[in-house]
Amino acid sequence: MHFFDQIKTGGLADPSTLQGAFLFAVIFVFLAWLVGRILRVAVQRMLAHDKHDHLDLMAVKFLAKLSRYAVYVFAFAAYAHFIPALSGLGAASLTSIGMISLIVGFAAQNTLGNLIAGISLLLYRPFKLGDRLQVIAPSGVETGFVESLTLGYTLLKTDDNRRVVVPNSVMASQTNINLTANDPRVICSVLIGISYDSDIDKARAILLDLAGKHPQAKQVCGCPLTQLGNSGVTLSLDAWCADALTAITFRCDLLEQAVKRFNQEGIHISIPQTMVVLKDDLHFIRAPEKSSAGVNTPVANTFSGAC
Repeated sequence: MHFFDQIKTGGLADPSTLQGAFLFAVIFVFLAWLVGRILRVAVQRMLAHDKHDHLDLMAVKFLAKLSRYAVYVFAFAAYAHFIPALSGLGAASLTSIGMISLIVGFAAQNTLGNLIAGISLLLYRPFKLGDRLQVIAPSGVETGFVESLTLGYTLLKTDDNRRVVVPNSVMASQTNINLTANDPRVICSVLIGISYDSDIDKARAILLDLAGKHPQAKQVCGCPLTQLGNSGVTLSLDAWCADALTAITFRCDLLEQAVKRFNQEGIHISIPQTMVVLKDDLHFIRAPEKSSAGVNTPVANTFSGAC
């Protein structure tokens, strides 16, 4: 009956009581969730009506997430200001709160750094959603498409369906190679080594013929000789492809077709070889040494050199 009496007298809505504080907490949480839900639906509808890609998808999603977090922070601050007990506690412990804020700031400096780096990536826009990037990760150079930019991390999807999670601070500080920024075309260089006794002109003509007939090659630039190796020379077939994935397909196909044509035409692929020259062991045998007693001491060992 006490509960219903509070409802009739309005005591349940008194923020100074425990019941009133709990009621207002539920109300503020519900309002924050409702506003966040409205923002999410509004963003989805706005993106759905953007048929001509006038909006930056990455910027809209990032700002939508930031706005939802801001709504929850504002709701908590308003609730703390609305409840008298919390307001008095904040006014009485201003110094303590300042120290706690300082400690939390030092502890979360990496998180705050990622947030600020995410905002800088959004402002400077070195890449956007769907761009193909090359980044340096602990596993080496990783290549993938930008799948999302969150408040703390950038998510890349690789060709083998892995997810590379890179902190925004790393993305903002390291050198990233954008393979599809404005012009997705890439020049593909296929290096093929042939032996010294093979016909270079004939090998070049074969490579140019194969590249010219390949459907993935938009424009063949040439096939110069780029290196003189220990066991052969290296030809570089250069051609423009539509994008990075097409270039991978073109490189694999051209290597396979080149090996088959070279076998038919009598052109040999360069194979690493090492020539070992053995010198006369007699030059390295020391003469027997005489001991103080006049007895010859035997030779300990012989040495044979190779170069």
